[in-house]
Amino acid sequence: MTMTFWASSFVVIRALGDTVDPGPMALGRLLVGSAVLTALVLLRRARRAGRRTPPLPRGRALAATLGYGALWFGVYTVTVNAAGRLVDAGTTAMLVNLAPVLVALLAGFLLREGFPPQLLLGLLVAFAGVLLIASASWTGRLHPLGVGLALAAAGLYAVGVLLQKQALATAEPLTVTWLGCLAGTAVTLPFAGTALEQLGGRSWPATLGVVYLGIFPTAVAFLLWTYALSRTSAGRMAASSYVVPGIAVLLSWLFLAETPTAVALLGGAVSLAGVALTRLRRPARR
Repeated sequence: MTMTFWASSFVVIRALGDTVDPGPMALGRLLVGSAVLTALVLLRRARRAGRRTPPLPRGRALAATLGYGALWFGVYTVTVNAAGRLVDAGTTAMLVNLAPVLVALLAGFLLREGFPPQLLLGLLVAFAGVLLIASASWTGRLHPLGVGLALAAAGLYAVGVLLQKQALATAEPLTVTWLGCLAGTAVTLPFAGTALEQLGGRSWPATLGVVYLGIFPTAVAFLLWTYALSRTSAGRMAASSYVVPGIAVLLSWLFLAETPTAVALLGGAVSLAGVALTRLRRPARR
């Protein structure tokens, strides 16, 4: 569900690209996401009236939560939106999808998750699928700033996942997602004036698109992601995101009438095979 919602966000972002700028779009979706997550937190507290509720993270856990939220929810969202305006979709997908490889490498060293052979092999196969998808929409023209922004987005993604994993060591998923989204919203507040101009007086489809981005790809998808991340390794979880480009190709075909090439479809199948490899476990020894 997480990967499907994230894939759908690329379709909506592409549809809104000529109407809403990257910064205001990020602020709008994060405001909606923060409102949904705040409602869930208040609902849980109301249902647990008289009973102990999960405490807020403190110390290093709080710093990791706010840090990942500012970097991943806030800066990453604006950065990847801006990169998509300067370079073609294929190049953006290829560069941003370096993130799962970075996560696996950094988690192996910093979080001591190790380097399982099937994880590394699956990452290579899945990334090869992304290269095939990217080749289908590559124009051959590279904008230096766009390339830099896409690489920066990959780094922000990787660092955000590692900080989030550290926060989940002592805090529960809903609280970590909620506070992270609030931190990301605070980072994008400088775009408030432009957001009012572009969303306040525009047609209702643009507003509905931003609301959709806030509810499903932001609040729901990130909450599900955080819940799953708390129960598996960062490397294996990040590798799952390689199914996103393949799903995005199919959704673009269905909703934007963008017919995928045979190479893109093949790339999606290869990415799925790579993700399947990362989920394999070694048979238990007797």
